[in-house]
Amino acid sequence: MIKFDGVTKVFNNTVTAVDDLSFRVSKGEIVGFIGPNGSGKTTTIKMLTGILKPDKGEIAVKDFDIQKQPLEAKKHIGYIADNPDMFLRLKGVEFLNFISDIYRVPVDVRKKRFTAVCDRFGLTESLNSQMLGYSHGMRQKIMVAAALVHNPDVWILDEPLIGLDPKSAYELKNMMREHAANGNCVFFSTHVLEVAEKLCDKVIIINKGKLVYSGTLDNLEKLHKGKTLEEIFLELTAK
Repeated sequence: MIKFDGVTKVFNNTVTAVDDLSFRVSKGEIVGFIGPNGSGKTTTIKMLTGILKPDKGEIAVKDFDIQKQPLEAKKHIGYIADNPDMFLRLKGVEFLNFISDIYRVPVDVRKKRFTAVCDRFGLTESLNSQMLGYSHGMRQKIMVAAALVHNPDVWILDEPLIGLDPKSAYELKNMMREHAANGNCVFFSTHVLEVAEKLCDKVIIINKGKLVYSGTLDNLEKLHKGKTLEEIFLELTAK
């Protein structure tokens, strides 16, 4: 469902944020994208969603090239950015309808979809309030509802659990499992190894824009016997 082949991104001709990165995410998988701050995670996600253009390499979503067929590729993507502070002068329901209009989701369908998510998050009573008055966690939750309103095949999340209370984080993790179980895929960045351990089918670890590991956490532990995941991560990202 996601194909990243030899992708490189250089800023100002001096800083290589992503360096010849390749990976795959298949149908039904939840994949955690892990790396220290400044490792290139957000740059990778922005290229995957078409926000940034790669300097080299190919990126495809559902076999659609994100550069050559951007609209077709983006129809299949549900994206949650690392910053939920956008369109804050809109009411929650206005924002959800705006996103639904972009994806041409029928009125009766959209309401069922975003109401179901908002009910799970306890957001329904706040939908007629301006998002400017929402807390960070509330804004994050309404971004989840917006990202799912068109029933995307590929869900891409950049540090989605930051700012969520424990109950909301629990619900979001369950939504991710449900999304993958329905034959879709989930690709999300995180720096919390415990989350990756409990949620992911496999992980992709990068450091300074380079791939250092791709596979299951069980296999990673077998390759580094006697060490904790934290010790393994620190070792891989220290090189």
